[in-house]
Amino acid sequence: MALASAGAVSAAEVPQTTDQVAKPGGSLPGNPEVVLVKVAEGFSDPTNVANAGDDSGRLFVVERVGRIKIVNPDGSVKEDPFLDLTNINPLGNDVQTGFVEQGLYSVAFDPNFKDNGYFYVHYASLPFNGDGMIVRFQIDPDSPDVMTPERTNETAKVIMRIEQPWYNHNGGQIEFGPDGYLYIGSGDGGWEGDPYEAGQDLATPLGKILRIDVHPDDDSRPYAIPKDNPFAEAAKEQLMSLFGITEEQFSKIKTRAIPETWAYGVRNPYEFSFDPKTGDLFIADVGQNHWEEIIYQPASSKGGENYGWARMEGIYCHPMTGDPAGEDCAVVGVLPAAVYPHQTPYPGAGELSDGYGCSAQGLGVVNYGGMDGVYMVGDWCSGRLWGLGWDGSKWQFHEFAQTDLQFTAGGYGEDGAVYAVSANNFYLADEGPEANPPGALWRVTPAGDVPADAEVARTAK
Repeated sequence: MALASAGAVSAAEVPQTTDQVAKPGGSLPGNPEVVLVKVAEGFSDPTNVANAGDDSGRLFVVERVGRIKIVNPDGSVKEDPFLDLTNINPLGNDVQTGFVEQGLYSVAFDPNFKDNGYFYVHYASLPFNGDGMIVRFQIDPDSPDVMTPERTNETAKVIMRIEQPWYNHNGGQIEFGPDGYLYIGSGDGGWEGDPYEAGQDLATPLGKILRIDVHPDDDSRPYAIPKDNPFAEAAKEQLMSLFGITEEQFSKIKTRAIPETWAYGVRNPYEFSFDPKTGDLFIADVGQNHWEEIIYQPASSKGGENYGWARMEGIYCHPMTGDPAGEDCAVVGVLPAAVYPHQTPYPGAGELSDGYGCSAQGLGVVNYGGMDGVYMVGDWCSGRLWGLGWDGSKWQFHEFAQTDLQFTAGGYGEDGAVYAVSANNFYLADEGPEANPPGALWRVTPAGDVPADAEVARTAK
């Protein structure tokens, strides 16, 4: 991907064989230690955190129910929501929250937010039966901390609606890349095992990382297709020709491919992050029953990667047999940088007592505290906090701690610090986003920089 400005170039490499993919137990250079310091609390199932890039120092915490709260630089939380989608529809909430994987997923602020006031949200729409809605709003310069219902409705511009066949695996993360384009994490649509066959189907936006230009020349259009998207011209109408065309040229003709696709073969890329220093992309792709995976895409990528789902589950063939790909089956697509197991890593296996989880939630890339390009990953069910980093020759997947938190997402502050949000929403006993115990906002902090009076996350080790 083309960077907006020249930056550092990572020496990290995409694994070419399954034995190059990192697993828990690695060690990062310098053996860094980090602590999670509590910044604020009292959020209803927080699902995302972001900054506006406007030099205000504010953090914006997304709540599943359909609200966004502002956290001031001193850690205080403004009483009135910045955005409240629960009161813009005369019939009730505009956001579908009936299942724990539904709700208001994320917010992304326009790269030119200081000038145009645009911000974007992605949520499961109640009126559209849980379809994913990506909508642009514009703040009132005279009221930058509160979007009134009137302002919300007046400025709403629907950028995209993603039809969802089921109520899970909806993805949700949206983020502007260093190239100024909006990237969208779109899950495979749900159920289990990808029955929609979305991951390998180029004709659907499901099971994809999408990339669009939300600044089209004609503002009446929702978005434009970046000309360098890998499938931008793949489905264009053209005269048929049988001769004088190479096989390579034929291979680029995909008559059903949607042009928004940047990469495909992902299951549920609920969280992803760009390294602010290099522009590299890390994707925490939520796994199925046995393995979670973390994907690395270098900034030099031109897109078009196939990450294997549903032919692959991490480095293993799907359906899971327990044998790595390359032994009983061939690798499909591009391998991830790291994987980690569920408590039962394959059917019939004994339960693990350490190093496992159930749902990978990417937090962001740390470039401070002695760390350089370390992607932080928190697990939703085990509370484990990992760091994925390149040691100069291979990937290392280092476990920092096992906390008592349910990680749901992460994001950056204006100072480049990585923040995490944690919830207390229980998959089989979800009481709803406003009935579940409240969640909190945390800062990933080097162990030596923790203030004396700070509250830190409890750990098992």
